[in-house]
Order: sequence, then structure tokens, then C-alpha cells
Amino acid sequence: MSNPRVRIGVLGLALLAGLSAPVTASAADAPASPSAAPTVEEQRLDQAAPQEILRRSGFDSVAPEFARALGKGRSYEDARRLVVHQAAALWRRAVDRAQGRGPAGGDLSRDDDRPLYWARLGMTRELRVWQPSFGIRGDQRTALSGELERNSRGQTSIRYPGGGRLKRVLVTGFDPFTLDRDIRISNPSGATALALDGTVIETADGPARVETAVFPVRWQDFTEGTVERTLKPYLPKVDLFTTVSQGRVGRFDVERTNGAWRGGFGDNENIGRTETVPVADPSSQPQWTSTTLPYKAIVAADTGRFPVYDNTGVTEIPAGGTVPVVRADGPTAGSTARAGGGGDYLSNEIAYRATLLRDRLGLGATLPGGHVHTPVLQFGTGNTDPATGAVTDPDFVRDRLDIIAQVRSILTVAVDASGGSSGHSSGQDAEADVS
Repeated sequence: MSNPRVRIGVLGLALLAGLSAPVTASAADAPASPSAAPTVEEQRLDQAAPQEILRRSGFDSVAPEFARALGKGRSYEDARRLVVHQAAALWRRAVDRAQGRGPAGGDLSRDDDRPLYWARLGMTRELRVWQPSFGIRGDQRTALSGELERNSRGQTSIRYPGGGRLKRVLVTGFDPFTLDRDIRISNPSGATALALDGTVIETADGPARVETAVFPVRWQDFTEGTVERTLKPYLPKVDLFTTVSQGRVGRFDVERTNGAWRGGFGDNENIGRTETVPVADPSSQPQWTSTTLPYKAIVAADTGRFPVYDNTGVTEIPAGGTVPVVRADGPTAGSTARAGGGGDYLSNEIAYRATLLRDRLGLGATLPGGHVHTPVLQFGTGNTDPATGAVTDPDFVRDRLDIIAQVRSILTVAVDASGGSSGHSSGQDAEADVS
């Protein structure tokens, strides 16, 4: 998910039975008001492509069922339990669909990440316009929105069973983005997260359990610490982690260096940020962080049909200078970041935040972790017009499946190459259900 100015393209049932308050109006019928105004992301929901994606996956029922269930709640605590339950159920449903469990719900390819994205937005819109009979404060609605986001993204369901010598791998993906350019877009990193969540990969050093989560493409969520809040409980307990996003056409990249700079490109709310990445304790904030993934082994291995590169490029302002300089071989001493290998957008930022957290937890010398960029997922020849094109095609599905399979192979190579060097599994075997 590199800055698209520079590079092309760049994670329910009602819980409470017997409640009898009146059903609320749906978002489509709700009266307009400043407090209930849909977000920029939510406003895209009513376009033809999102509606088709929801209908062809069976996820078109998610938001209406959620609205009906909300309307039966008698208290804020009822609503909180319901939101947590149905948001988590949406994540499980998307994972199950991607992994071939349960009904497909329609003819849309099971590997598709977009039903989760659009169904979640349907739920957030319903929650935004909901007016319960018992009344609700603004801070309570905000708290419910946070529960919906976290639980529907797999951020609260990361579980590693204890016992044995099972390796633990943590992988993150992203929502679709640049939707005003093409509303049909998918994000292979999000599709990978759904396909791999809870799966086991066989490595030379034994089985490895993969757990995943998906993050929003919004600057504000990152400012508020969504990455650190999600990853901090698990980094001390995993054997390897990688953040994943969509990057360049026709290639994978292992990003060697991440920079502390936001380049200003608009997010999914069409908001830009141009500033140093805001983190806790900025006085000790480095300009650069580095991957500890075994990039040499990954690049050398035959992991799939797309080439994989060790990307060492950055953009910096050299010490004492004022003008940004592109460097192919990494940053120089004392320089100021203007772009990491992964650019200056949210893919660079999640890589920077995750690796900075690794280092601040004292794990930099022992825990393999970093960022992998996937190829851009493109529609097939003859299906490139967003206004008239189909929401899917055979080339689109084939490439997404190949990208997912290659990420799995890259993880296998990374775990093999890291061996027992991290040491986290052996010391944590007695801890069941790390959560």
C-alpha cells in the first residue's frame, strides 16, 4: 500500500433473545442530522458495485439484521454485548467463507475480501443512525463503534493454543483503498488475512499457527494507536510477524527500512496527513526502523510466480540538508525520513509502528518481523473501466489466489530461515489461549 502518487495501486446473529423495544429505522430511511451523517466511506455503500458484491456473497443481510437486533435492545449494556457478538460473528463468517466452510452465499469467489469490508460499513452506518428508546451519549456511541471495528477485524480474536512446540506467526492486512479511483477494488493483503487466519503451515522446524487481523486505511485510527493496541499483547509471545499490504505491479517486496513520515495522500475518508508519524514518547522516536525478517532467504527462495525483491530504497533529507534525496541503498546517518522502502503511506506506517513497537519491547535482536508488499491486484484485460466493468473476472480471482498462496510460502520460508532464533515458542508453551 505504497503512496499511489509514486507507485501504482497501492480484515450475524442477535445475542440477546426476547428483547422487545421497537425496531429502529434503517440507515436508508433515517432522517439526516449532523450527528448521524454517514462517513465518506459509508457514503460509497449505495453505489452499484458494493451492493452487487454484498448480494453475490450473501453479506447483504448483515446490516439489516444488525439494525433489527439493535432495535430490540433495552440498555446500553445490551447494545454493547450485541455489537461485540455480531461484529465478531462477521469476522468469523468472512474467515469461514474464505476458507471454504459453510455456504458461499452466492457466486462471488470465496477468496474475496470485499464482502467483509462493505458489510462492516453497513453495520457502522446502522450504528451511527441508531436512536435507541433509552437514549445514548456520544461517548457511548463512540465506544460501541470501537467495539464494532476491533471485533469485526479479528483484532480481538487472536488465539494461540498452548502445548507442544507450535510456532506462532502473526500477520496483518488492510481494507481496500483508493475506492474513488475504482469502487470495485480488492486488497490482496486483506484477502490473505482471511485465508490464513487460524491455519497451520508446516515448516522444517515444525508446525506454525498463523493468526491475522485487518486494519483500516485511515490516518486517524493509526494516530489513536490501533496498531500498538492490537499488537502489543502478542509480539512478546510470537515467533515471527509480518505486516502485509498491496504495493507494486507484478512483484513482491520485503521492505528493508521504514520511515517516520506521513506523505499526505488521502485515506479512505479522503483525509491526508503530512507530518512525522505521531507515536508515544516522540523524544525517543527514531527516523528509521528496519526489518528483522530473513529477507535474503525469502528473496532467494522459489515462493511463487511473482518475483520477490529485497527493497533497500528510501527517500531522506540528509543531515544538514533541506532537499529530499532518493537513495537506493538505505538511509545515511542522521538523515530525516521522507519515505521508507514502502513509501510514505499507511503501509509504511504500519511497518514503522510494528517494528518500533518490537524494538521498544526489547525484541529487536530476537524477533523476526517486518513488512511484505504484495503485487497490485488488477482486473483482467477488457475489464479495466470502473464505470462499466464487472466486479470480478477470472484473471482477478487467479491473481488473488496466487498472491495468497505466495504469502503462505513466504511465511514458510521465513519461519524456516529464522529457526529457533526467536526463542518465544519454547518459553511460552505452557500459556494456552494467549489473549
